[in-house]
Amino acid sequence: MPPFQAAIKGSREVGFAIVAMTMTLVAVYAPLAFSPGRTGRLFTEFALALAGAVVVSGLVALTLSPMLSSLLLRHNPNPTWFDSHMETVLEWITRTYAKMLGWLLERRYLVLLVMLASGLVSWWAMGDLKRELSPLEDRGVVLARINAPDGATLAYTDRYARSIESIAADYPEFDRIFSTIGNPTVSQGNIFFRAKPWEDRTRTTLDMARAMTPRVAGLSGVTAIPITPPSLGQGFSSRPIEFVIITSESYQNLAQTVRAFQDELAKNPGFVQVDTDLRLNKPEIKLEVDRERAADMGVSVDLIARAIETMLGGRKVTRYKRDGQQYDVIVQTAPSGRDTPDDIEKIFVRGKGAELIPLSALVKIHEVVVPRELIHFGQRRSATITANLTADYSVGEALNFMDATAQKVLKTGYATDLNGISREFKKSSESLSLVFALALLFIFLVLAAQFESFVDPFVILLSVPLSMAGALLALKFSGGTLNVFSQIGLITLVGLITKHGILIVEFANQLREHGLDTLAAIKQSAAQRLRPIMMTTGAMVLGAVPLAIATGAGAESRHQIGWVIVGGMSLGTLLTVFVVPTMYTLLARTAAPGPRKEAAIDSPLTAH
Repeated sequence: MPPFQAAIKGSREVGFAIVAMTMTLVAVYAPLAFSPGRTGRLFTEFALALAGAVVVSGLVALTLSPMLSSLLLRHNPNPTWFDSHMETVLEWITRTYAKMLGWLLERRYLVLLVMLASGLVSWWAMGDLKRELSPLEDRGVVLARINAPDGATLAYTDRYARSIESIAADYPEFDRIFSTIGNPTVSQGNIFFRAKPWEDRTRTTLDMARAMTPRVAGLSGVTAIPITPPSLGQGFSSRPIEFVIITSESYQNLAQTVRAFQDELAKNPGFVQVDTDLRLNKPEIKLEVDRERAADMGVSVDLIARAIETMLGGRKVTRYKRDGQQYDVIVQTAPSGRDTPDDIEKIFVRGKGAELIPLSALVKIHEVVVPRELIHFGQRRSATITANLTADYSVGEALNFMDATAQKVLKTGYATDLNGISREFKKSSESLSLVFALALLFIFLVLAAQFESFVDPFVILLSVPLSMAGALLALKFSGGTLNVFSQIGLITLVGLITKHGILIVEFANQLREHGLDTLAAIKQSAAQRLRPIMMTTGAMVLGAVPLAIATGAGAESRHQIGWVIVGGMSLGTLLTVFVVPTMYTLLARTAAPGPRKEAAIDSPLTAH
């Protein structure tokens, strides 16, 4: 048979598998394009670009690749030493695998035990992995925010800013320092430390920020916190934990509850620099009217309020015209008569008849402190507790601890919510779990339509939990976490690992159509498809290794995807080539999946 015709015949035989694998990968990436929130916007381009690339590659595999193979591939009658020895090695691997598979198919309970062990390992690793929105990246800059006491002068704030700059001078990794003092208020400021390029230093900005924290926090005159920017575009001031306490009670009661909550957090060493936006630091004069005495003297509460408003704040009482100009007449006490709280008691109001009564006889004056800002969340009074975390404490662990603390500390009438990075973490975890479930559902439906069976897709999808075990173990041993990047890698892994099952099951069905029984068909199919499975796995693993060991800008996020692919494809492939054939013999349909054909396809182990 001419080479071109042989290539076309081969492409017809594997065309079904190519279409099935292409549709499977598209079904995996499509749900990512509809993810909500910030993470959805981040990965929409990722999902659409990969889905488009998969479709184009599928078309190339069905058209251009067979044509180029017929033109470029030639039989080499004199193979080199490498070619001959590599062929010998591959044939030995195939024969060894065929023997091992035959032995395990006679002891299928061992494969079932391996599947159970893989599930238990996945469950253990999933529960043991730390959870966060995204890994902290080295973005080449550290920010120290300064908050001086209320009433501090610009010179006071500047003096402490220079002290922080002198601390940063001890770190040679910083090559630029830029400070802004008096923004947004006189008592606040920001100091930016720019680091040298990644290749010119050994420490990350996160390491330097953590090293600077004790010295900066030790400055007693101001509150200063060195922070690194979040990874997904949140504001520089965003902190990993933003826990909101909501109530309809007074701010004073809310402040007491927040203090009790902070006392509980102080017992957990995982929380660093716990703070709240509810500060009762604004002095205020509170007047309490003796209503019974005022009623006895014929003075209404409204009259008292109007008198205080007029004498202290000023009130327009009339207008007059002079030389064609109109002027407002404003009644107000002279500045010297409204400087101190005692001046309030010197104001007089008219009682019964024409008698003037001093306010000191009608009101009691108290000096209290109130919030500078009346903060609301969801139209209710609120306070947000913010915190940084230590290197070994994740956002997921912190939020679980805070939820448990809320159940212990908060009384009836209080509620909690999340904001900022914490809210994004919660939403992304929920949305990506839904996307993962939709990806599995879409794959199952696509394969069910392709194979015209519900059993074959189920057999193929059994490889997914096997790959999850490898991916989660790789994350755990490499120090990774469950975040948006590793979860995207897990979703991608679903589409990649199912390709192996498609190759084995589809070819086994073809062999059964040619008259082979189920056991012989799956043995020959698995052995004959071992090489393409090994090549696919090798290409994917070697392509992901640079991500797993990357350095420089954004390397922390790339590590997550890389280790998921490397671990999931390696262990998943090793187990899939034994689990899928075993489950096929247990669950496959008794009748051949298609019309009976003339002759069986030769096995590479027996054909000459």
